[in-house]
Amino acid sequence: MSADRADAATEIFVAHRNLLFTVAYEMLGSAADAEDTLQETWLRWVKVDVADVREPRAYLVRIATRVALNRLRSAQRRREAYVGPWLPEPLLTSPDVADDVELAESVSMALMVVLETLGPTERAVFVLREIFGFEFDEIAATLEKTPAAVRQIAHRARQHVDARRPRVAVSAAEARAALEGFRIAVETGDLQAILGVLAPDVVLVSDGGGVKQAAPRPIRGADKVSRFIVGGIRKTGAQVTAEATVINGSPALALSVGGELDGVLAARVQDGRIIGLYFVRNPQKLTRVGTETTLSLR
Repeated sequence: MSADRADAATEIFVAHRNLLFTVAYEMLGSAADAEDTLQETWLRWVKVDVADVREPRAYLVRIATRVALNRLRSAQRRREAYVGPWLPEPLLTSPDVADDVELAESVSMALMVVLETLGPTERAVFVLREIFGFEFDEIAATLEKTPAAVRQIAHRARQHVDARRPRVAVSAAEARAALEGFRIAVETGDLQAILGVLAPDVVLVSDGGGVKQAAPRPIRGADKVSRFIVGGIRKTGAQVTAEATVINGSPALALSVGGELDGVLAARVQDGRIIGLYFVRNPQKLTRVGTETTLSLR
């Protein structure tokens, strides 16, 4: 490849890098796998004569989607052997992500957890169509299927997600208020205060990956969840602090024990109370909560 062609390829790839990362992350739920997808996408892209590519954005997304789809199929087999619940890798995101309602909702922990329940092809179709707005013909070419087949898959995936995704949009201010009450309750270890901010049917999902202690199954109900939290605080034998942060475009908490980061807690809020808690403790999934990750839908 000539220097001019290499420069052109690099310029185009860099211009779309944030988009490609977001596509890969939405499909995989793992920043590490998304970065590997980008690396492989780049290696394939530099073999292409960019002068012959009419729509570089669509072409690059097509490459990234195919690479991510292969990775997702392999990852699903690994996740079947994962110790305890598997949660998406949390990302520290910039304030502009939270300001973009569409983007924030698409990468929210709540939706990412729902996407985990889709099959690989359904997930790819849902992500490309519902989140990034690609046409059925474009998706069909990417997945090597007919547009009619893609339409059916999209309809099925949309029904599946709609039945499980949060039904009520909550403002960032409302979420922050609920988490602030929870933060104070956690730092004081006050069981009644924790109960006061939890909805009666709250569900806690924790991910320790077999490295850190976590509940082997989701915990349901305010009483059980609050007792699990207080019990965990007491077992640490050290001071537990919680700091407000923004994870995956939504208010969240970074929990530290004895001054060391222990985990990240994302929440679903409804009617001023917390109805869902996602607690990621696996150290391998906490590498992207110290530095902001830039995401993009375009």
